[in-house]
Amino acid sequence: MNINTALLLSTYNWPEALELVLKSAMSQTVLPSEILIADDGSRQETKSLIDEFKKTCKVPIHHIWQEDLGFRKSKILNKAIAEASSEYIIQIDGDCILHKNFIEDHVNSSQKGVYLYGSRVNILPPFVADVIRKKQIKFTFFSKEIKNKSRSIHIPILSNFYKIHEGVSKKFRGCNVSFWRNDFIAINGYNEDFEGWGREDSDLVIRMGNNGVKSKRIRYAGIVFHIHHKINSKENFELNDKIQSETILKKYTRIEKGINQYL
Repeated sequence: MNINTALLLSTYNWPEALELVLKSAMSQTVLPSEILIADDGSRQETKSLIDEFKKTCKVPIHHIWQEDLGFRKSKILNKAIAEASSEYIIQIDGDCILHKNFIEDHVNSSQKGVYLYGSRVNILPPFVADVIRKKQIKFTFFSKEIKNKSRSIHIPILSNFYKIHEGVSKKFRGCNVSFWRNDFIAINGYNEDFEGWGREDSDLVIRMGNNGVKSKRIRYAGIVFHIHHKINSKENFELNDKIQSETILKKYTRIEKGINQYL
């Protein structure tokens, strides 16, 4: 399928990881049409790194930044997608190194009225420092640095055995998902009532599902390698979980405080 794609990644004050992610993005078999960096208040080091990549990247890089007032991922992602000129959004986190076929896999599997979720392979904590020092972006089933080795197997044709379905899978991860921008705007994007870590990604796709968008897993394709780090504070998780529970109970689709503020 020939579509314009935006690679959307969120980041916060970890330029060493972001460098590897951007390096892997520039090494793709199929490049995205644009790269959107949703920055939740990083310091100057991150901006300087992005500016250096802009000099050599073959596609436009847009750095969307907001002031650091706590974990406001929903807000910065809405701002970034509002600036996208592409029809299809492929979303990752700024600590997820891309398999070289990542963009190609998502594009090849894309279908109208469907969002996709791919696999996440974890880089083991004892190897994180070495991976960053060596600027390593290639991993295989045999790489000693990873766990969940079966998730690293790249055989895209096997994805055909995974069918389109309704509802949110337990395998869904917001660090590896793609969707049509129009489907995102139809539900007004991320709910900015979510502040602090947790539930903003699953709430988004639950509302997409409530609005008729189905889902599909693309295992053996669309692979990312997650750089281990300490989990963000979960102090707001209980409130965020309550918001999501209400979305499920009342079958919400469109929320009030979303991307419409920036369009």
